[in-house]
Amino acid sequence: MKSKFGLYIHVPFCASKCRYCDFYSFAGKQSQMDDYIEALFWHADKFAPQFAGRQADTVYFGGGTPSLLGGERLTRMLNGLRERFAILPDAEITVECNPDSMTDELLSMLKSAGVNRLSVGVQSAHDDELRMLGRRHTFAEAQSAIRRAQDAGFDNISLDLMYGLPGQTQEYFMQSVEALLALSPAHLSCYSLKLEPGTPMGRENPVLPDGDAQADLYLALCDRLRQAGFEHYEISNWAKSGRASQHNSRYWTLSDYLGLGPGAHSYVAGRRFAEPSSLTAFCDHAQVVDEEDIPDFSPHSEYIMLRLRTAAGVDVQDFTTRFGRDFAPYEAHLAALQKPGLTEKTQTGWRLTEAGFLVSNLIITDVLSVDDIE
Repeated sequence: MKSKFGLYIHVPFCASKCRYCDFYSFAGKQSQMDDYIEALFWHADKFAPQFAGRQADTVYFGGGTPSLLGGERLTRMLNGLRERFAILPDAEITVECNPDSMTDELLSMLKSAGVNRLSVGVQSAHDDELRMLGRRHTFAEAQSAIRRAQDAGFDNISLDLMYGLPGQTQEYFMQSVEALLALSPAHLSCYSLKLEPGTPMGRENPVLPDGDAQADLYLALCDRLRQAGFEHYEISNWAKSGRASQHNSRYWTLSDYLGLGPGAHSYVAGRRFAEPSSLTAFCDHAQVVDEEDIPDFSPHSEYIMLRLRTAAGVDVQDFTTRFGRDFAPYEAHLAALQKPGLTEKTQTGWRLTEAGFLVSNLIITDVLSVDDIE
């Protein structure tokens, strides 16, 4: 039996654009949703023969705002994918949702279609922060949407939360953490705000909490979620036992996944490629283009970079088997950071501590400097 793979479906439609978002998405093009779905099936048909004999054990609808498509369209898409790919009956099937589009009808139809995991963009429990971010919902609306999803039978719900917002204190942030914990999520994804060029917040360039303050927020979050029984399995992700995102774990372990939709990226058999980053080109059946080579990252260095983002860390034997390279030169750099408490040795290799996660970019750059002197 050939190895399993994941499916990622990029849905670029939004009711409105959040003020911090630089993902490939846009508002006001809902009239093109049906054309998009037909194009998605056309692209899926081109790839399907390559995956004959392989089974998909994860499907992830990301965006954008997939829930904006509504239950009928999402059901049609999922059924169409099942006709083209062998999706396992027990596959993890995730749909990203915004609270303002989580209607009872949508939730009922998603449940009937076999969706078993929701990822809900809450971001904050404070309405003033939600307005600043350009979110369309209030926290009360988010609470209602999540409770209704649970009543509809969804028991695997992930919530998104942001920290490091302008003017945010630790006390104010932890109020959001407690409010989200009160909703009994199975999973939390927590990200610091990045001011991306070209976004409204990027142009305004507000003052964010400094590095030390953001570190305090992150470590306070880590402590509280540990107390609440969550496993910190990746830098920005926490899960109850058995609830880690199977699909996202593919990215961090360099496992195969096929991306469909405008701008969607894929990793299959060591090859990276992408769909055209244009809805028009996608709907006009533009050919998939190879992603440009990334000069600073070869597969073995990307493996190290991604695995050091996880609590499992680097498996030395797996690294050697995959790439036929000695890990010792990289290990020397990780070992030097053990005494300061930034790394620790595991039974199979090396990983970063939570303190190490805070400076992961610096550590990874240092470890990969080995490649510069080869």
